[in-house]
Amino acid sequence: MTQDTRFEYVTPRLAAQPAVRRRAILTQDDKFVTASRVPNPVASEEPMKMRFLFRPIPLVLAGALAISVAAPCQQSQLPDAPQPEGGPSDAATVRNTPRNILKDQEAIWTSPAHLNGSNALGSVALVLATAVLATTDHQVMTSHFQDKSLNDHASTASTGLTGLFIGVPALLFGVGELRHSDQAAETGIMGGEAIVDSLAVNEVMKGISLRERPSVDNARGKFFQTSVGMNSSFPSNHAVVAWSSAAVLASEYPGALTQITVYGLATGVSLTRVMAREHFPSDVLVGSAVGWMIGRYVYHRHQRY
Repeated sequence: MTQDTRFEYVTPRLAAQPAVRRRAILTQDDKFVTASRVPNPVASEEPMKMRFLFRPIPLVLAGALAISVAAPCQQSQLPDAPQPEGGPSDAATVRNTPRNILKDQEAIWTSPAHLNGSNALGSVALVLATAVLATTDHQVMTSHFQDKSLNDHASTASTGLTGLFIGVPALLFGVGELRHSDQAAETGIMGGEAIVDSLAVNEVMKGISLRERPSVDNARGKFFQTSVGMNSSFPSNHAVVAWSSAAVLASEYPGALTQITVYGLATGVSLTRVMAREHFPSDVLVGSAVGWMIGRYVYHRHQRY
């Protein structure tokens, strides 16, 4: 009996299927005997690589949504831009606040229709920055901030600092009312308005993104996971509150010391949320940007002093 000589032969039809390696075992007279498919370990890695490449896409899309809804009248947010005109009905008063919040939300959610080449630079910059951070989120959270004591202290610090950014506007409003300081009262009202506006926007984005927290599934940060419920990681509520309040405070009192203090503390909130393993870096980036832009918008739209 003639001993079979076996060798690999990949037919054109089978070669068109890249996910497997095909082995055709032929006899010496080239008579086809059988063909079997053996998993190719190299090819099987391709879907995993593609999943890694596509993983940032939901985050980039969410970042684009965040910046577009948080950038109404973007030109008016620049320090040297003309102030928007408004009558007494737009003034930052307790009586006007509910109506002002509704108008703010209308402006925020319709703002994507007004984006163009001249005011879309911020959108592009945030999306690019978010995409860069998205590719490092998993690595950062699995390589750093693994100390439980550090996490606990950072969480306490972030909560305390965020409470400060809520408390200062309330304190300023009270001082303004007692001492008849219109600017202090206005700052307190606008600070509260900016916080409410930013939280409203942020909660909608959380409901859309449904991103897992870093403490879940080895910090993979998967999006659109219904299991997270109301506890979505993206974006950070602490960051959006801190930066919206900081933007109003720094705009009303633009001295160098005030700017350094309030933005320094807001940065502390963003950093400690990551150190506490409560958020990914991209979560706090988008939350900080959205909060700052909404705070600036509220100031330029309603300030009178």
